[in-house]
Amino acid sequence: MLEPARSSPAIAATRRVAILAFDGMEVLDFAGPFEVFTTASRVHGRQRPDGAPPFSVHSVAPRSGPVRARAGLAMLPDHTLDDAPAAELLLVPGGVVDAYRDDARLLHWIAQAHAGTEVTASVCTGAFVLAQAGVLAAGPCTTHWEDVADLQAAFPALQVDGTQRWVDQGRVVSSAGISAGIDMSLHLVARLAGRALAEATARQMDYRWADA
Repeated sequence: MLEPARSSPAIAATRRVAILAFDGMEVLDFAGPFEVFTTASRVHGRQRPDGAPPFSVHSVAPRSGPVRARAGLAMLPDHTLDDAPAAELLLVPGGVVDAYRDDARLLHWIAQAHAGTEVTASVCTGAFVLAQAGVLAAGPCTTHWEDVADLQAAFPALQVDGTQRWVDQGRVVSSAGISAGIDMSLHLVARLAGRALAEATARQMDYRWADA
């Protein structure tokens, strides 16, 4: 798993996590990270009942109304692009993203949101959307193994590595397909709130973390 060297952080104020929700998204690309960050806050609350939660999570959709995931699951997002609060962490899932690569309004919103984030991340084919928005512009990254060649061909400045579960550039982090988004999200919990909390979160989820 590629990442830059950094020191272990202390848990700071609550970070807002925005997860994009859209028609055709892969359910686990959204739900996996959602579960990681909400579970991390729940576990932290048990450990430190008087402390602020490390994360608060909200979903953001391109437009109002329910969205329907790739396999048919419907959900009602918390916000649209028009009323979404600023976030310290923005996460873009993958799935069927072709239409969103051409959605100028969405791409503009992602670029603007990224300007104020601490970290912007993608799961699976969400990397195509980040690249189209100019957020993932160059350097190492990853995506679903089926899409490595297409991402590399579409964005030659990238160094797409299909052997990694996740790749951390610093402000931009990408993961491979579907379940790899859980590993990446646990990595981000470790990076932003401490490894002990990430390990406790994986344990609470009964998940064998690839980095643990």
